[in-house]
This record gives sequence, C-alpha cells and structure tokens, in this order.
Amino acid sequence: MNLLITGATIVTCDEERRILQDAAIAITGDRIAAIGETATLERDFPTHERMAGRGLAVLPGFVNAHTHTVLTALRGTVEDWDGEIIYRYMSPISYTMSDHERAVMAALGCLEAIRSGTTTLVDPFRHVPSYAGAMADTGLRLWLSESCADIDTRKIRFGEYGIDEAFGRQFLERTQELIETWHGARDGRVSCQVAAHAPDNCSPAMLAEIMDLAARHNLTRTCHLAQSPGEVAAVKAAHGLTPAFYLEREGFLGPDLTCAHWTFCTREDIELLAQRGVHMAHNPAPSSRKGPHRVLIGPIRDAGVNIALGTDNMTEDMFQAMKIGMIVHRAGFGRAQEGGVDPQPQAVLDMATRNGARTLGALDRIGSLDVGKKADITLLDLDQPALRPILRLTSNIVNYAHPGVVHSVMVDGAFVMRDRKVLTVDEPALLAEAQAVTEAVWRRMVAANADIAPPRGEMPFLDA
Repeated sequence: MNLLITGATIVTCDEERRILQDAAIAITGDRIAAIGETATLERDFPTHERMAGRGLAVLPGFVNAHTHTVLTALRGTVEDWDGEIIYRYMSPISYTMSDHERAVMAALGCLEAIRSGTTTLVDPFRHVPSYAGAMADTGLRLWLSESCADIDTRKIRFGEYGIDEAFGRQFLERTQELIETWHGARDGRVSCQVAAHAPDNCSPAMLAEIMDLAARHNLTRTCHLAQSPGEVAAVKAAHGLTPAFYLEREGFLGPDLTCAHWTFCTREDIELLAQRGVHMAHNPAPSSRKGPHRVLIGPIRDAGVNIALGTDNMTEDMFQAMKIGMIVHRAGFGRAQEGGVDPQPQAVLDMATRNGARTLGALDRIGSLDVGKKADITLLDLDQPALRPILRLTSNIVNYAHPGVVHSVMVDGAFVMRDRKVLTVDEPALLAEAQAVTEAVWRRMVAANADIAPPRGEMPFLDA
C-alpha cells in the first residue's frame, strides 16, 4: 500500500540509532520510501494515504530469532513442573497432534506474535509442511525449517539413542518438500532454513546431509545447542566431546549457522563458536522460569558473538524476552566482575531487531527503518500508563512496554493489525478452537503414554 504516517516518533534502529521526533515515514508498496520531517514528506507524497502518528512510536517490527509456535499447546504446564521437558513433553505432544491441530496451534502462536509487535518468526520444528500455510496466511514474515534428527526423539526419554535411518529420512524428505513448496512463497515473505534438531539426536551422517541440503539450496542453518544437561551428557557419551566440539568435528560450525540456547556451553565452547562466527539465538525467558539462567552470557558478549532474541516456546511475547534478557545480560554470569548496567536498552532493542535480521542474512531487508528496506513496522501507543512519562523512550520500551501498547503492525507494506484489530485472523474463532484442540491433544497424549502424568487437579479436563 501507499501510506504516509505523520507526526510520529520514529525509532529507526538504523546504523546511527536515530530517534526522530514529530517525523514522518512514507511507505510505497512493500518498501520504506522516505523518512524525515512531516512537512517535507507531505509535500513529496501528496497522494499517499495519511495516517496520523501523533502519540505513536514507529519501530522496526521485532524479529523473533527462535520459536516453536506449535508448543503453545504446553503453555502453563511444563514451566512449573520438575524434570526433563524436551523429550518428555515437547516431542510427545507434537507427535500426538494431527496436521490440523498443529496448524491451529501454530496460528495461535502467530496471532500472539502479531499482538506482541513481531513481524518475523524463525520457527524450526517438525511436520512443518503440514502447517506452513496456516502460518503464512497470518501475514507474518517467516523463516521455516524442519528440525532434522535420525535418533528417534520419541524414544530418548526412555534412554534409547540408536540411529534410525528411516526415521531420519522422513525429516530430510519433509525438508525438501518444505523448500520446494515454500521457499520464496507469498512474494518472498516466506523463506526456509535447514535445521538440525540438536547434537544429541543427529548422527554425523545426518549433519552431513543437512550441510549438503543447505549448500545445494544456498540456505542458512539453525540448531539447538547445549540446551540441557541431558544433551551434554548424551553427546559426551556418544562422542567424547561437548556438543559444540562435536559440531566442529563434523565441520558444521560457520557464520551461516545460528544456534539456540548455549545454556550449558563451556568457556572453551564459547571461544570456538565465536571464532567460527556462529550466531546465538538467546531465549532468556523460558530458561529463567525455573530459576537463575545458567548461560555464561558475559563471556559470550565479550567474545563479540551476534546475539539475537527469541521466545522459544509457550509464548511469542518479545517484550518479555527483552525484559528478562536485560536482567540476564546485566547479571553477566561468567565475567570476573559481574553486574552493572550494561547493556543499555538500545543494545537489547537491537537484539530484537537488527541482530535477529543478521542471523538470517537479511539485515539488508529488515531489522531497521531505512529507506529501501521492507516495510515491516510496529507502531506503539505512547499514550499508555506503562509508557509515561517518557524521558528515555528506548528504556521505556525495553523495560516497561507490553503487548497491550501495540497499536498496529505492518508486514511487507500491508497491515496485519491496524488500530488494535488483527486483520488476518478470525481471533475469537481461533481462540475457541485452540482451547478445544489443546484439551483434546492432552487427553490423547496422557492416555497413550503411561509415563506422562500431570499433577492431579491442575488440569480438570484430564480428571473428568
């Protein structure tokens, strides 16, 4: 569309990190055409639709560098329970779902992302071709991938780590299908990556297949890394190495790779990953819900690693990621002198915008408000109690903003939410269906898996 937003506060996140007061931004088609003084742009774009921006802040849309939208089906459960959750709950629930049920939960995640000011989701998971269309229909910009593994993730919770070539072949076939069907789809709004699930469930042969696919299609790659003590122990038992050094042995590390978590990386791991130019998708919120975050974020930052923010699972709220990320990063675990007020808010906002775009090799297109870039834009209502008074706007945004202050969201020059109304989703219908789907899936999962037993009384629909 052709739109001129006038009289706004524009938080560019550009190279100079400019914040422009009483300014305007012109959008022509799917691109930012101009940013500058309101009077000048009103003169230069006389036929563009006008949108009054007084009281609004215009930001680059958030880039969620690592999430699993389907796992909204676990919200409010495993965050509060003891024990291993990746293979005990996350794998079983995803295999319990039908294609339609996955699509419903993925759409719910996309809806929350829109209401949280996000314009780009990076979502590696399983059975992705079955619900990619539901995600694309919400209007978001997407980087999708099938999280490949050739060690059966349904059996790991029982201690079985045998390589299953047929199991792995299914992932590779779905990866190829995803790339052929969706890479570049929706006028380039949907892209693909190639993903290894994690070092503990990928053999050297699987890692080689993944690298070959990425090279053949010229795609970036992603992988979970050192996300749990169980992963670290399994890789040590199988290969005598840490997860990072196992990936290094197989030639898997490189500047086209983004690894999520790094929670149990050693200092030697961090030094290696930094040398190889690997990006970090940091997910501070889920890793902090059960106690202080264990990641050595101080050494990671000191090593100059590009750190982007993600939400991982059970939420798509990037404001929460920034708030908790600020706390985790300021603690600076692993530094000789911990604590302080570093990083400053702009650096954390960069993690949610510019740095996320850089992990995708897409900073030339998204991640900041610059002329010629894609019109992926989030508008915040500054006339909200949580954001007033305004003395330092970026500090207010990072420390105090929440989804309720998001006014409008635009992707590729088209509104997906305008004046707080989501335009691409039947919101009431989706919320009702997601509730019904989640309850049905949980009933089937608990009935089919004797070892999965949620605390009685907490989920009444299971006790009926």
